[in-house]
Order: sequence, then C-alpha cells, then structure tokens
Amino acid sequence: MMEVNEEQRQVKSGGRSRYHRSYVIFTILLVLSLCFYINIYNNSETWTATVGLFFPETFHNKTTNVSLTTVSREIVSLNTVSRGIVSLTTVSRGVPAKPWKPPEPYYVAYPYNYSFVINEPEKCQKENTFVVLIIPVSPGNMAARDAIRSTWATERSVADKIVSVLFLIGLPTSQDSEKIQEDLLQESEKHHDLLQSDFWDSYYNLTIKTVVMLEWISAYCHKASYAMKVDSDVFLNVKNLVNMLLLAPKQNYMTGLVARTAMVLRNPHSKWYLPKTVYSPAHYPPYALGLGYVFSLDLAGKIFEAAQLVKPVYIEDVYIGLCMNHLRIALTDPPDGSLFNVFPVDYNRCRYSKLIATTTRSLKDQVYFWKDLQTPGPYC
Repeated sequence: MMEVNEEQRQVKSGGRSRYHRSYVIFTILLVLSLCFYINIYNNSETWTATVGLFFPETFHNKTTNVSLTTVSREIVSLNTVSRGIVSLTTVSRGVPAKPWKPPEPYYVAYPYNYSFVINEPEKCQKENTFVVLIIPVSPGNMAARDAIRSTWATERSVADKIVSVLFLIGLPTSQDSEKIQEDLLQESEKHHDLLQSDFWDSYYNLTIKTVVMLEWISAYCHKASYAMKVDSDVFLNVKNLVNMLLLAPKQNYMTGLVARTAMVLRNPHSKWYLPKTVYSPAHYPPYALGLGYVFSLDLAGKIFEAAQLVKPVYIEDVYIGLCMNHLRIALTDPPDGSLFNVFPVDYNRCRYSKLIATTTRSLKDQVYFWKDLQTPGPYC
C-alpha cells in the first residue's frame, strides 16, 4: 500500500514538473515575442498621434501620408490615362495591406496634396452649371448613388438654371476593395458623375473629403454661382433650392441648418467627442449642419485656403465652421427655419413641397417621397 502511494506521488510530482517546464518555456517565448514586437513598432502610431497633436507640422507625414505619397506619385505618372482614371491595382502600390485606421478618433491628416483617381474636370464647363451638388458617399454604396440618380438628381434644369450632380468618394478600405474599385471604374464610364480622391474613405476622414471637395470646386467649377454639399441619405427638393438661390447673395454666402453656440462634447464615449487638447473652448462657432449646406462659389477657394491654417478636427461640418470663423465670415440663416431638417420629416405632399432638405430613414423612403411629389395634383 505504501509502495502504491509512493508511486502515485512520483507520478503527480512528474506531472507538476512537466507543467512548470511548459509554463517557463511559454513565458520565455512570450517575452521574446513581445521584445521583438516592441523593437519593430517602438514608434507606434498611437504614440506618434499623441505627439502629433502638439507637433502637427512634423507629424502628418508619419502615418496616413506615408502611403498616400506613394499613391500620389503613381497617379501623377499616369496623367495620360483617359479622364485621370486608374485602376486600384495601380493605386494600391506601396499602400499597406490593411486599411489605415486613425490612431485617435479626432485625428485628421490634413493639409496634404491629395490627387484625383477618377475625375470629371470638364463637368461644370460643359453643363454651364449654376449650382453644383456634391454628394459624399462611401465607395461601395452604389445603391445610394442609384437612388439619387433616379430621383432628385434627374432635375437638371430649374428656371433655366443648370444643376450638376457629382458623387465624391475616397479609396475603398474593405476586404473586396479591388472589386469595388473595378465596379467604380465601370460606374464612372457609364454615368460620368464620380469624383474619387486618394485618401482612405472612412468616417474619420470626412474632413479630408470635404476639403478635397472644396479644392475640386475651386479648381474645376469656379464659373458656377453656388455649390451644395448634401449627404446621401437626404431628400432634396431641387426646385426650392434653386428658387432660394435666385434671391441669394453671390459672395460670402453660406446657409443651411445653422447651429449657434453648440456645446463641445467632452464625453469620451460620444461619437462627436473632442478633448480639450484638440479644441479647448466650450462652444463651437456657428456652423451649418452637414446634412446639407449651400455656399457661394467664392467661399470654396477661401475655405480651402483657410484649411491650410486652421487645425483640423474630424467633425467635418464643425471644421467648416471653424474655417468660416477664421475668415470672419458670418453664416446666413435660411429664409425659413423649416427648409433644412436634421431629423426625418414625416411625409406629406404639402410639407415636402415647401422644404429644401431633410434626412430620411431609408433609400426606399427617398425614392417614394420624390416619385409621389412628382405626381400631378395640388400639393396642399
């Protein structure tokens, strides 16, 4: 009996020894791996972004712009390609395999010399544009583009004034980015209404997207009178928009749903959080909410120039307000406070016949509202 117990103790002791040896070996391998990782990535993006908040001049070339510099060189070397269109296989040379993600939610890589991968440089000149509508949309959201093309984007002439429509996109970041890019090239050849620039298309890069929009307008659409940035989930009454602009100022004019004395959100869990290290005042200057704002063409160039001086934040409509504040140009309230609506307005023909823009709950709603509004009969 004692021999059996002794044998059992030896078995248990041997098992514990093997367990301890395995644990020691695993620990050593883990430590070695971590040392290797830290050595390779000791200048991490998160650390660099924190430093970049205080030294933006030396920082902006260390993250996103490293890859975009390579992209830009590829595009410049392909200027002979028809209408400036190149395939993603060309665009992606030198770009990391994984899509870039912002080190911090309020970080923006701007200013920077972005280039257009897909362009329509003669759009406004050929159409003799009065107002150009630019719709920022994600590369893979063809459904939203088609819904707009089949509804309010068909209203190209109002009161003898030409309305031009363009969709603005960045580089796709999903796993099937090559297929999305090929689809975009085909879509562009079919509709000739896409603008694509070489920045990663993401929520946190909306400020880049907006300033690129301003750059394009000032470069290629400067003979138009007005421009409007309008979100893809918005129902737009083009007739009412043009009629309002016929009576609007020709310079230093921006209107929409203007927010005044809006509080800066300091809750880190908020989608619109900004820390004091990025923006210290408790309130923002006046700005037009991003669902849709209209401006005279002279402001495109002025705001673009201001964007080279004003510290960027990722909340794009706030940033445009910061640039306007830098320029000391006041925003204009619309002639009627119900013309622009940030919350979806319940549909009826009378109400929708009087507004200019409202967010909607679905693409199906956008299409139905527009089609119903076109049917004959009194609105109210």
